[in-house]
Amino acid sequence: MSRTVFCRKYKQELEGLDRPPYPGEKGQDIYDNISKKAWQEWTAHQTLLINEKHLNLMDPASRDFLQQEMEKFMSGEDYAQAEGYVPPSK
Repeated sequence: MSRTVFCRKYKQELEGLDRPPYPGEKGQDIYDNISKKAWQEWTAHQTLLINEKHLNLMDPASRDFLQQEMEKFMSGEDYAQAEGYVPPSK
């Protein structure tokens, strides 16, 4: 049986992650409060941001930007979008 969490983003009980995605306190907070669905959506959106904004993950400012945007995304606030991205039509 899957573990469930009350997801901070969706404000409902959803399937939780299998393990914390980061070490330490931040990873535990995500594990305890973010659903698998929200985390998968974030990782896809993060990839778009990295590609469209040409972020360099070796640059501390780029990592800080992604961290701030992740917090906004998970809290339901307005977050950065990948300008120019057009999702493929089905």
